[in-house]
Amino acid sequence: MKVLITTSGLGSRLGEITQYTSKALVKIGRKPAISYIIDRYPADTEFVITTGYFADQVKEFLTMAYPDRQFTFVDVDRYQGEGSSLAYSMLQAAPHLQTPFVYHACDTLVTEAVPYPDRNWVGGFQGPGSSHYASFDLMNGKIQRIQEKGAAINPDFLHIGLVGVKDYKDFWRHKKALYNQESTNQALGDIHTINRMIDNDVSFAVREFKEWFDTGNVESLHQARAQVTDSFHILDKLGESILIFDDFVVKFFHDQQTIQNRVKRAKILDGLVPKIEAAGQNFYRYKFAQGELYSDVANRSNFSDFLAWAKTHLWKKTSEVSDREFKKTVHDFYHAKTATRLKQLWQTRGIHDKQMVINGMTIAPLRSLLEEVDWQWLSNAKQTHFHGDFILDNIIKTKDGYCLLDWRQDFGGLLESGDQYYDLAKLNHNLIVNHKIVSDNQFEISISGNQVTCDILRRSNLIECQDELFRFLKQEKLDQKKVRILTAIIWLNMSPLHHHPLDLFLYYYGCYNLSNALNA
Repeated sequence: MKVLITTSGLGSRLGEITQYTSKALVKIGRKPAISYIIDRYPADTEFVITTGYFADQVKEFLTMAYPDRQFTFVDVDRYQGEGSSLAYSMLQAAPHLQTPFVYHACDTLVTEAVPYPDRNWVGGFQGPGSSHYASFDLMNGKIQRIQEKGAAINPDFLHIGLVGVKDYKDFWRHKKALYNQESTNQALGDIHTINRMIDNDVSFAVREFKEWFDTGNVESLHQARAQVTDSFHILDKLGESILIFDDFVVKFFHDQQTIQNRVKRAKILDGLVPKIEAAGQNFYRYKFAQGELYSDVANRSNFSDFLAWAKTHLWKKTSEVSDREFKKTVHDFYHAKTATRLKQLWQTRGIHDKQMVINGMTIAPLRSLLEEVDWQWLSNAKQTHFHGDFILDNIIKTKDGYCLLDWRQDFGGLLESGDQYYDLAKLNHNLIVNHKIVSDNQFEISISGNQVTCDILRRSNLIECQDELFRFLKQEKLDQKKVRILTAIIWLNMSPLHHHPLDLFLYYYGCYNLSNALNA
């Protein structure tokens, strides 16, 4: 079987979601959309992939995640602007599809196996939505004509962007003729070709799919994500994501320097993090770590052992730079980054920094609170190895110890040296703002004038683990106030990176806790 998947377009209907990647790589559940497509076909299928927008990402991901699959990539030169169209992209792939084939739109997800095109068929779904999708009716088992979206009131089937083409010579002949005739039509695609073939007595049957997800626009993507969930409760950002498969994990970053540094740091943290199996410009791959997600099993009795393990194996002394240079790096990492992130939040969310009443307490403007922070004291740190995103969801409890996941790429540009307090504050943050609680929307943020209420549900085992964390700090003569202040600063730094209303919760919760920590 040969399958054509067109990934060349911009995916503009997804807005900012495709700012850093192709719509074929947008994550649904644990994997990108295109993975669910590939999974529907036999192992010996040849996929012909048109590429354009973020072409290198598409190629790199597919060859890394599916080294045993067969891909033929077709670079489309005109994938945006004048002269671009679905028809143009498909015609670029035509030389590789001189045989019966399946056309599968990269934003069409089905849960059933897709059959070989031993006859001409169009994938159909019975349900509402003809105002948003093309549709068709049947007569004597044959499709009469595919109607444009909004043209039919109560059609037999919606056209889902999945077509089996047996009469491939007719398909390409009519598509080329239509393109030459209407090359300026941006919407020209498979519908027009199928209708032309039907007009010339080439019949098409329906292949009904009982379950179908459209990932091509924001609303339908959210619906798909609600149905295809990720049990790991990962809070992805626009420019990065974690893609989880049965035997391995693929990590994506739009920033290529981040990938390079992550791979380098994996060598530095050898034995504590999974070994990198493959790495490219925007992706790296490592073997799936076997064990229990520590956020599921952490409790008072094992948490002290975990902290002792981290002290022995992770927070080892280093000397990557001079102490003076390291102190400056820490200062910039905390102070300068906070200023940049807050400016970003204030501008994009329209927040005015002013005195607020948060949870019944009068809280000074954030700028005033930050002026109270002794940044020199906060930056007086010793160099140690570090994780950088030291949260329970990034830790696997194995038979022999622990495996650390999703390590930070650097600490202010340093690869070996970081601040142990940053790891401790990250851990404290996660014992309060837990990913599963956030994913289940079990937090509260309400704003009325200058009155703010913010609260979050907390699991009893994590409260007990936090008690153990502060017992550890006291035992090791580490500064508890520094951890509390850094935790609040971490929430402030996180706020512009997350979706609404989590962004506002993190911001005001950070203000509230920073005020409390300074006055403790």
